Amino acid sequence: MNDHPQPSSPSPARTDAEHREHMQTVQAQVRAAVQSAKDKRGLVMVHTGNGKGKTTAAFGMLARMLAHKRKCAVIQFIKSGKDAVARLLESPNLHWHHAGGGFTWDTQNRDSDIALCREGWRLALSYFADPEISFIHLDELNVVLDIGYLPKDEVLAALRAKRPDLHVVCTGRNAPPELIELADLVTEMREIKHPFNAGIQAQQGIEF
Repeated sequence: MNDHPQPSSPSPARTDAEHREHMQTVQAQVRAAVQSAKDKRGLVMVHTGNGKGKTTAAFGMLARMLAHKRKCAVIQFIKSGKDAVARLLESPNLHWHHAGGGFTWDTQNRDSDIALCREGWRLALSYFADPEISFIHLDELNVVLDIGYLPKDEVLAALRAKRPDLHVVCTGRNAPPELIELADLVTEMREIKHPFNAGIQAQQGIEF
């Protein structure tokens, strides 16, 4: 299923003829919108917000890119362990790195955390410069920028200067306004309910 914006649902009170007429109008509108979208270029995408699913959604994009035989890179800032998804998607076209010591409230070592983020960013820049890489996922980069572990201006400059055909997705809470402004696509995951708040533990396959 494509991710184009969808029109509002037709009224269930319409007759079959009215429904068909309405859908023909909608079809013409959607086709016109698709036809008018002439530009094709690499995107800067941001998944942010306090809800679950930011990294998971980026992994969906990653799986699509790999299915299209594109070369991809994942840099996981903050997180200390390689995600189980990396094993599932293992491919010669996938480069996966974790550049973190774990949750900052557990590491309690700002200098070490910053050094690990700096190393992760060095790796990211090497993939930015690789013409064979089509997709880069910078996991938890939004958090890194929010807490000042990497210079915001340096990161934004690199994103502005990226190759025109390169897709980059940045995930994590509290994406800076400047990053949101720069991005082509921004999605906010909003928490409505979360099982942890009801005393339910994180579970394999759901959270990790």
